[in-house]
Amino acid sequence: MKAVVHEKYGSPDILQIKKIEKPVPNDKEVLIRVYATSVNRTDCATLRGIPLLTRVATGIFKPKLEISGSEFSGIVEETGKNATSLKKGDKVFGFDDQGLESHAEYLKISEEKAFIIPKNVSLEQAAAGIEGAHYAYNFINKVDLKAGHKVLVNGATGAIGSSVVQLLKYYGAHVTAVCKEKNKDLVKSLGADEVIDFTSEDFTKSNQKYQFVFDTVGKSSFFKCRSILKNGGVYVSSDLGYMAQNLFLPFITPFIKFLFKNKKTAFPFPANIKRSILLIKKLIEEEKFHAVVDRSYTLEEISEAYKYVEKGEKLGNIIIKVVHSDFK
Repeated sequence: MKAVVHEKYGSPDILQIKKIEKPVPNDKEVLIRVYATSVNRTDCATLRGIPLLTRVATGIFKPKLEISGSEFSGIVEETGKNATSLKKGDKVFGFDDQGLESHAEYLKISEEKAFIIPKNVSLEQAAAGIEGAHYAYNFINKVDLKAGHKVLVNGATGAIGSSVVQLLKYYGAHVTAVCKEKNKDLVKSLGADEVIDFTSEDFTKSNQKYQFVFDTVGKSSFFKCRSILKNGGVYVSSDLGYMAQNLFLPFITPFIKFLFKNKKTAFPFPANIKRSILLIKKLIEEEKFHAVVDRSYTLEEISEAYKYVEKGEKLGNIIIKVVHSDFK
């Protein structure tokens, strides 16, 4: 089979398409013919091995998994003798931020990590939605969100941001989306109540106050945003921040809350992927969640896909079409 391989950490230029042996599933695994996958921020960080702390999981000096990719959709081609929850022909999707080696024509995976795709979504759409939605759900899990709460979402057009907007509306929040003016209609279609064009207005100087500020692109900070937080409000960022402050501030701010009027930070450690996928699957079936797709590439164009994602300008998700014939 063809697979995208990287034997060391580095830029997208080190990625190579190689012919390797098709994986063989063990007794509790299934073999998936990959129809579509994605390139996302998780993949880009894993490729470069940054931040360095993550190499404890991905490999200290070189990648533990030489095939890239963390998200997929496809069809079950073979099942292990003790894999009973799936059968040949099932359309499935999945995600694992530790890597699934999904940038390939086939992958093997534990049957517990592959989920039946809702009938009302295509294989392409199914490959696009999980990574951003998983991280988005972990933003919401870190706060005590109630219907009617005012939430500002910085970076509302990315994979995480576009998912956060939809999930917030599902839970009844009032959403202010921060993006470029040209993307106003997009975020409005996702449910945003108000839109701030960051190219003409500094949202951190707004007169509005918010219960929560979700920085899904990690380009602001608690200290810049605390003036727009209500008393007791929470700032959550997808990025570690300057000198990894977003890791430490959640432990510090509760002890000096008198300085910040009970305003604090939280960091969205991405736990329980299965819970996220089951929620997104439910919302897809109810037509309350739609993955935003910017553009698609072929497997042979994957280096270009990585480079585009690293520019930080994509809308939603980037798809890699592995299978071109009978693609539905």
